Amino acid sequence: MAKRSFANNEKEYLRRWFMKIGEVVPDFAFNATNNVQGHLKDYKGQIIILYFYPKDATPGCTTEGQDFRDAYSQFKDLNAVIFGISRDSLKSHEQFKSKQNFPFELISDSDETLCQMFDVIKMKSIYGKQVRGIERSTFIIDTQGILTHEWRKVAVKGHVEEVLNAVRSLAG
Repeated sequence: MAKRSFANNEKEYLRRWFMKIGEVVPDFAFNATNNVQGHLKDYKGQIIILYFYPKDATPGCTTEGQDFRDAYSQFKDLNAVIFGISRDSLKSHEQFKSKQNFPFELISDSDETLCQMFDVIKMKSIYGKQVRGIERSTFIIDTQGILTHEWRKVAVKGHVEEVLNAVRSLAG
Protein backbone atom coordinates (compact mmCIF):
# COMPACT_ATOMS: atom_id res chain seq x y z
CA MET A 1 0.00 0.00 0.00
CA ALA A 2 1.34 3.37 -0.95
CA LYS A 3 0.97 6.10 1.62
CA ARG A 4 1.10 9.65 0.34
CA SER A 5 1.53 12.97 2.05
CA PHE A 6 0.54 16.43 0.95
CA ALA A 7 2.89 18.79 -0.80
CA ASN A 8 2.61 22.52 -0.13
CA ASN A 9 -0.22 22.92 -2.60
CA GLU A 10 -2.92 20.37 -1.77
CA LYS A 11 -4.96 20.97 -4.92
CA GLU A 12 -1.96 20.61 -7.24
CA TYR A 13 -0.80 17.51 -5.38
CA LEU A 14 -4.18 15.82 -5.73
CA ARG A 15 -4.21 16.51 -9.47
CA ARG A 16 -0.97 14.59 -10.00
CA TRP A 17 -2.40 11.20 -9.25
CA PHE A 18 -5.65 9.34 -8.91
CA MET A 19 -6.79 7.03 -6.15
CA LYS A 20 -6.31 3.30 -6.68
CA ILE A 21 -7.79 0.31 -4.87
CA GLY A 22 -5.61 -0.68 -1.91
CA GLU A 23 -4.16 2.78 -1.36
CA VAL A 24 -4.60 4.93 1.73
CA VAL A 25 -6.75 7.91 0.82
CA PRO A 26 -5.01 11.12 1.94
CA ASP A 27 -6.89 13.45 4.22
CA PHE A 28 -8.81 16.23 2.54
CA ALA A 29 -10.99 19.09 3.74
CA PHE A 30 -14.54 19.58 2.51
CA ASN A 31 -17.60 21.78 2.86
CA ALA A 32 -20.94 20.05 3.01
CA THR A 33 -24.58 20.70 3.73
CA ASN A 34 -25.74 21.47 7.25
CA ASN A 35 -22.69 23.76 7.67
CA VAL A 36 -20.37 20.76 7.94
CA GLN A 37 -16.74 21.72 7.44
CA GLY A 38 -14.92 18.45 7.77
CA HIS A 39 -11.91 16.37 6.97
CA LEU A 40 -11.79 12.78 5.82
CA LYS A 41 -9.76 11.94 8.95
CA ASP A 42 -12.77 12.95 11.10
CA TYR A 43 -14.46 9.73 9.94
CA LYS A 44 -11.58 7.30 10.49
CA GLY A 45 -12.95 4.19 12.17
CA GLN A 46 -16.08 4.33 10.01
CA ILE A 47 -16.68 2.94 6.54
CA ILE A 48 -16.97 5.92 4.18
CA ILE A 49 -19.07 5.90 1.03
CA LEU A 50 -18.39 8.67 -1.47
CA TYR A 51 -20.84 8.75 -4.34
CA PHE A 52 -20.18 11.23 -7.13
CA TYR A 53 -23.14 12.32 -9.22
CA PRO A 54 -23.48 14.79 -12.11
CA LYS A 55 -26.06 17.34 -10.93
CA ASP A 56 -28.58 18.08 -8.19
CA ALA A 57 -32.26 17.50 -8.91
CA THR A 58 -31.82 15.64 -12.20
CA PRO A 59 -33.75 12.37 -12.63
CA GLY A 60 -30.90 9.85 -12.28
CA CYS A 61 -29.20 11.77 -9.49
CA THR A 62 -32.46 12.11 -7.58
CA THR A 63 -33.18 8.37 -7.88
CA GLU A 64 -29.66 7.47 -6.75
CA GLY A 65 -29.91 9.79 -3.75
CA GLN A 66 -33.33 8.39 -2.85
CA ASP A 67 -31.95 4.85 -3.00
CA PHE A 68 -29.11 5.78 -0.62
CA ARG A 69 -31.67 7.55 1.59
CA ASP A 70 -33.95 4.52 1.68
CA ALA A 71 -31.05 2.23 2.70
CA TYR A 72 -29.49 4.76 5.08
CA SER A 73 -30.41 2.97 8.31
CA GLN A 74 -28.85 -0.25 7.04
CA PHE A 75 -25.61 1.58 6.21
CA LYS A 76 -25.66 3.33 9.59
CA ASP A 77 -26.09 -0.02 11.39
CA LEU A 78 -22.89 -1.16 9.62
CA ASN A 79 -20.93 1.88 10.88
CA ALA A 80 -20.94 3.49 7.43
CA VAL A 81 -21.25 7.17 6.60
CA ILE A 82 -22.48 8.37 3.19
CA PHE A 83 -21.50 11.53 1.32
CA GLY A 84 -22.90 12.58 -2.04
CA ILE A 85 -20.52 14.75 -4.08
CA SER A 86 -21.08 16.99 -7.08
CA ARG A 87 -19.85 20.33 -8.41
CA ASP A 88 -23.09 22.05 -7.39
CA SER A 89 -23.06 24.88 -4.84
CA LEU A 90 -23.89 24.36 -1.18
CA LYS A 91 -27.09 26.36 -1.72
CA SER A 92 -28.18 23.97 -4.47
CA HIS A 93 -27.19 21.00 -2.30
CA GLU A 94 -29.20 22.32 0.66
CA GLN A 95 -32.32 22.65 -1.50
CA PHE A 96 -31.84 19.19 -3.04
CA LYS A 97 -31.17 17.57 0.34
CA SER A 98 -34.19 19.25 1.94
CA LYS A 99 -36.59 18.40 -0.89
CA GLN A 100 -35.50 14.73 -0.93
CA ASN A 101 -35.13 14.36 2.87
CA PHE A 102 -31.60 12.99 2.57
CA PRO A 103 -30.26 12.01 6.02
CA PHE A 104 -26.65 12.30 4.81
CA GLU A 105 -24.58 15.30 3.78
CA LEU A 106 -23.78 16.49 0.26
CA ILE A 107 -20.28 17.82 -0.42
CA SER A 108 -19.78 20.75 -2.77
CA ASP A 109 -16.74 20.17 -4.98
CA SER A 110 -17.10 23.28 -7.14
CA ASP A 111 -13.32 23.50 -7.67
CA GLU A 112 -13.22 19.80 -8.70
CA THR A 113 -10.50 18.86 -6.20
CA LEU A 114 -12.19 15.61 -5.18
CA CYS A 115 -13.46 14.95 -8.69
CA GLN A 116 -9.89 15.07 -9.93
CA MET A 117 -8.53 13.05 -7.02
CA PHE A 118 -10.95 10.23 -7.86
CA ASP A 119 -10.71 10.79 -11.64
CA VAL A 120 -14.44 11.22 -12.23
CA ILE A 121 -14.39 14.20 -14.62
CA LYS A 122 -14.92 12.86 -18.13
CA MET A 123 -15.91 14.17 -21.52
CA LYS A 124 -19.53 13.34 -22.27
CA SER A 125 -21.64 13.74 -25.37
CA ILE A 126 -24.90 15.59 -24.69
CA TYR A 127 -27.08 16.20 -27.72
CA GLY A 128 -24.01 15.71 -29.90
CA LYS A 129 -21.93 18.28 -28.01
CA GLN A 130 -18.83 17.32 -25.98
CA VAL A 131 -19.00 18.60 -22.39
CA ARG A 132 -16.98 17.96 -19.24
CA GLY A 133 -19.01 16.32 -16.53
CA ILE A 134 -18.96 13.96 -13.60
CA GLU A 135 -19.08 10.27 -14.44
CA ARG A 136 -21.44 8.69 -11.89
CA SER A 137 -19.07 6.80 -9.57
CA THR A 138 -18.98 5.39 -6.04
CA PHE A 139 -16.03 4.65 -3.76
CA ILE A 140 -15.74 2.87 -0.41
CA ILE A 141 -13.02 3.70 2.08
CA ASP A 142 -12.58 1.23 4.94
CA THR A 143 -12.15 1.99 8.64
CA GLN A 144 -8.37 2.31 8.19
CA GLY A 145 -8.69 4.85 5.37
CA ILE A 146 -7.94 2.44 2.52
CA LEU A 147 -9.85 2.61 -0.76
CA THR A 148 -11.41 -0.85 -1.07
CA HIS A 149 -14.12 -0.60 -3.75
CA GLU A 150 -14.98 1.54 -6.74
CA TRP A 151 -17.80 1.60 -9.26
CA ARG A 152 -17.55 3.72 -12.40
CA LYS A 153 -20.13 4.48 -15.07
CA VAL A 154 -22.75 3.51 -12.51
CA ALA A 155 -26.18 2.40 -13.64
CA VAL A 156 -28.49 3.61 -10.87
CA LYS A 157 -30.86 0.63 -10.74
CA GLY A 158 -29.57 -1.90 -8.19
CA HIS A 159 -26.41 0.08 -7.45
CA VAL A 160 -27.11 0.91 -3.80
CA GLU A 161 -27.75 -2.77 -3.07
CA GLU A 162 -24.33 -3.62 -4.54
CA VAL A 163 -22.71 -0.96 -2.36
CA LEU A 164 -24.59 -2.23 0.70
CA ASN A 165 -23.36 -5.78 0.04
CA ALA A 166 -19.77 -4.51 -0.24
CA VAL A 167 -20.14 -2.63 3.06
CA ARG A 168 -21.54 -5.77 4.69
CA SER A 169 -18.45 -7.70 3.57
CA LEU A 170 -16.19 -5.05 5.12
CA ALA A 171 -18.19 -4.84 8.34
CA GLY A 172 -17.74 -8.58 8.77
